[in-house]
Amino acid sequence: MNVDVRSIAMIAREGARHVGLLSSEAKNEILLKIADILSKNKRVIIAENKKDISEGKKNKLSQNLLDRLMLNEERIDGIIRDVQKVAELKDFIGEVIEEKTLPNGLFIQRRRVPIGVIGMIYEARPNVTVDATCLALKSGNAIILKGGSDAMHSNRVLVKFIRSALGPFDMLNADKPVSSAVQLIDTDDHSATRELLRLKGIVDVIIPRGGKGLIDFVTKNATVPVIETGASVVHVFVDESADIEKAVTIVLNSKLRRTSICNALDILVIHTAITEKFFKKFVAALKKSGKQIALRADEKSHSILSQHKEKCFTLTKAKQADFDTEFLDAILAVKTVRSLDEALEHIYRHSLGHTEAIITEDAKNADRFLKEVDSACIYHNASTQFSDGAQFGLGAEIGISTQKLHARGPFALEGLTSYKWVIKGNGQIRES
Repeated sequence: MNVDVRSIAMIAREGARHVGLLSSEAKNEILLKIADILSKNKRVIIAENKKDISEGKKNKLSQNLLDRLMLNEERIDGIIRDVQKVAELKDFIGEVIEEKTLPNGLFIQRRRVPIGVIGMIYEARPNVTVDATCLALKSGNAIILKGGSDAMHSNRVLVKFIRSALGPFDMLNADKPVSSAVQLIDTDDHSATRELLRLKGIVDVIIPRGGKGLIDFVTKNATVPVIETGASVVHVFVDESADIEKAVTIVLNSKLRRTSICNALDILVIHTAITEKFFKKFVAALKKSGKQIALRADEKSHSILSQHKEKCFTLTKAKQADFDTEFLDAILAVKTVRSLDEALEHIYRHSLGHTEAIITEDAKNADRFLKEVDSACIYHNASTQFSDGAQFGLGAEIGISTQKLHARGPFALEGLTSYKWVIKGNGQIRES
C-alpha cells in the first residue's frame, strides 16, 4: 500500500496547533472518553487482535513476541486503567518553571510547552498505541504512530476508537480538528518508516520503542531528533555479602516475571565467594516455581551448576556474545567475578545504560554501585522489573530512555514537553 507519509505528517502538524491549546479539562475529558469507548468495545478489539495472533503463528513468531502482541480482557482493562490514571495526572503544559525581573526591568519567564509532533515507531505491542497517544494528547502533542506489521489489525481498530472519541471535539471546533493530531501510518512498507525519519522540520522528535535492531535502524536513518528507548542488557550483581534468600527471590523475579520486556534480567553477575550457596538455593527455588530457564554460564558457574541435574534448567557454556545480548526470553547468562571492582568493570563494558541492580547487605558496596554505575535505573536489593513508568508513578510510559539528553529512564508527560522563554518589557531597547 502506498502511503503519503509527508501529507500525514503535515496533517498531524496542523493538529498539533489545536491540541496544544486545549485546556486541562478538555484533555482529561478526551482521555476519559477514550477509556469509555475502549471499555465498550473490548470484544471488537480482541477479535482484531486474534487476527494478528493468528498471522503471527503462521509467521512463526516466538512465544515471547506473541505474548507482547496478545490483548485479552485483562490487558485491555489494564490499558483502560492507565488511560484513566493519565487523566488524573498533573498537566505540565503552561507550568512556569522559573521567572525573574532583570535590572533593566525586563520580566523573563520560562514556561513549559508541548514538543509538537511526535513520531512513535514501535514493534508488536498494541498497548503502546493507546499509551503513547494518550500521553501525547495530555501533553498537548500530535502523534504519528508507526507500529509493526505484526500488530496491524490491533493498531487499526485502536486508532479508530481513539479518533472516534475525539470526534465530538471536532464538531465543537470544526475549524480546529483535534482528531488530526492522531495519525497512523497504516503500511508495512519500510520506505514509509524511512521517510518519516527524515521529515525534519515537520516532525519534531522520533521515539522508537523496541529491540536493539529497531533502535539502531532509527538512529542510523533519522534526520529528525531521536529519543532512544528500550534496548537493554540488564545486569544484577549478587555481592558476597548478599542475603542468599533475598538474592534468589530478586533474581528469579527480575528474570522470569515477564521475560519479553526490556527490564528483564539478562546477565547475572555473581561473586565467586557465594556461588555454590547461591546456586543450590537458586535451583531449588526454580524447581519449586515450575518454570524453566536456559543458563549460559562461564567456566566457574558452569562447573558448579553441572552438579545439579534438574529438568528446570538447561546448561551450556557461555560465549562472549551472550554477555552483550538482550535475550527477551527465558535465557540467562551467568558471569562470576572476584570483587565489586570486577563486577563494575564488567557492567561498564557490556551495559546499554538501561537498568542494573546490586544485591548486597554491605552499605558501602551498595553506595559505590549506585554512584559508579551509569545507567538510567539503578537498584539496591530490588527487582529490575520495577523499571516502568506506571511503577514510578508516571502513569502509562512513553518509553524508557537510555540516553542522557532531555529524558532519561521511564518518561511520560514531563518528558514530552519542552519550554519557551516569555519576555515582557515596557519599551526597553538594547544599546550595547
